Amino acid sequence: MKKHIALLPGDGIGPEIMAAAKKVITAISEREQIQLTTSEHDIGGSAIDNHGAPLPESTINACEQSDAILLGAVGGPKWADSTLRPEQGLLQIRKHFNLYANLRPVAIFDALLHASPLKESIVTNSDLMIVRELTGGLYFGQPSERRDGGNSVVDSLTYTRQEMVRIIDTAFKTALARSKKLTSVDKANVLESSRMWREIVEEVSQNYPEVDVHHELVDAAAMKLITNPTSFDVIVTENLFGDILSDEASVITGSLGVLPSASLNENDFGLYEPIHGSAPDIAGTNKANPIGMILSVAMMLKYSFGLHEPAKNIEDAVDRVLNDGYVTTDLKIEDATVLSTTEMTEKIISYLK
Repeated sequence: MKKHIALLPGDGIGPEIMAAAKKVITAISEREQIQLTTSEHDIGGSAIDNHGAPLPESTINACEQSDAILLGAVGGPKWADSTLRPEQGLLQIRKHFNLYANLRPVAIFDALLHASPLKESIVTNSDLMIVRELTGGLYFGQPSERRDGGNSVVDSLTYTRQEMVRIIDTAFKTALARSKKLTSVDKANVLESSRMWREIVEEVSQNYPEVDVHHELVDAAAMKLITNPTSFDVIVTENLFGDILSDEASVITGSLGVLPSASLNENDFGLYEPIHGSAPDIAGTNKANPIGMILSVAMMLKYSFGLHEPAKNIEDAVDRVLNDGYVTTDLKIEDATVLSTTEMTEKIISYLK
């Protein structure tokens, strides 16, 4: 197998965790005897500085010639007052490649149980997947503008039936491969878009009789994620709700640094990235947690390349490293051995080999 990966390090700690990803890709290529090649390109603030745009044409062209994309992080205070925002590059690349399905796994590591802000009795055995629609809804709807001389404002929440059907179908397929339990989250008691969403969930469910479907209002789902996260397996929801709920769910694990994500189109071409931000306050200090980035590599192997066993090997290596008491500074674990970014990467690779 030969696959090429476009690496977009981005800003802040992005280059540091991307360096970790490259080492893991090299190690898994050698172990599994597969040919994974890479090339690096600009996005976000670094692209603004070097090309005058957050997503230059050269980066788009490189990604189009690749089999998958790995992204570090974008943004930082350097560009806070700029008319061009680094985050625009991320929205543009999602739209360009029609990456409508965001998969966000949230699984608690046994070694990190006491790092969670929630009681261990609540988070033990938490293992859920949030499937978020990523290219429609309030973030992309038009018109979105100030009116009446700045005295009023409008944002538009718009979806087509097909946009809803494809993400809901993705969620059913995901549930089918897990525990056959799906929770659809909406606000059907208020929003017409949510009422249409709920109708389509019921329609699509006829194609998946093995999957147990439950509807939950978004406010109730937000509360239950904190009080009873193990009641969920797969959650499917629209863009705005998914953005909020996935970030809320991430605190269950005790650190944003250990969570990966995938954004896929209908051909399983995907962009993979850790869920944390660019963390400019620790950029260049070799303190960033590379685990979210490394597990994003595992997701890439699984979802875009169909390499399930190598992906599982990476996940197992991360789990064993944590169980043996090795952490980075963001993981507040008593009596643990604190490693730098590069040390944690090398430790995971040593377990992988």
